[in-house]
Amino acid sequence: MISSLTSALTASRLGLLLGAVLLSGCASSGGDDNASPQKTGRWLPPSPILRQQLDDEAERLPWLHGVELLEAIRWFASVGEPAYPTLLRLAIDPRDEVASSALAALGATGDQRLVRPLKIIPWSEERMQGDLSKERARTLLRLGDWSEVPTLIEGLLDERLFTRSLCLRSLQESTGETFNYSARASEDERERAVTRWRDWWLARTGEGLLDGRTQ
Repeated sequence: MISSLTSALTASRLGLLLGAVLLSGCASSGGDDNASPQKTGRWLPPSPILRQQLDDEAERLPWLHGVELLEAIRWFASVGEPAYPTLLRLAIDPRDEVASSALAALGATGDQRLVRPLKIIPWSEERMQGDLSKERARTLLRLGDWSEVPTLIEGLLDERLFTRSLCLRSLQESTGETFNYSARASEDERERAVTRWRDWWLARTGEGLLDGRTQ
């Protein structure tokens, strides 16, 4: 169980990441997604000057907070394809805050070609059980991959109000549904609403309507 201080810091960080995802409108063109984070030759390479800027921003990223962090995420997203190798590298950083920032920037691009590289990143099982899994789920959903929607649905039961709110916002933006869920409702009310979310997901996947990246 993480401490209350860590929870507060994480919630604040995640709030900024979500803001970057929602505010950025830097979509890149789609295409084949059969690539790994190591095979960066498929992406448009940066110019020497841009390469230095990317390296500098990547070095600064772990120490940024608040508005500065938000602006860095938006900048990486605005660079688009030349920034992908750097962001994919940062996404496997052992520091969850750095990895989450990279995920937020990648999601903000809207480029569906990133789905495959993101899904094969070898995060540890421990990390996939924590907040990073929710950031990953939000990123994939932003990129059009619905496979991790169950992670966001389960996030509606998180003990932290801020985390519940972020998960609901991501789900609502993509589905247009809330099923009368409120992050501030009582535990019993939240559980009933989550049951409706689970039933919805099972029904849609059973009908083949939400298979992989298909809405």
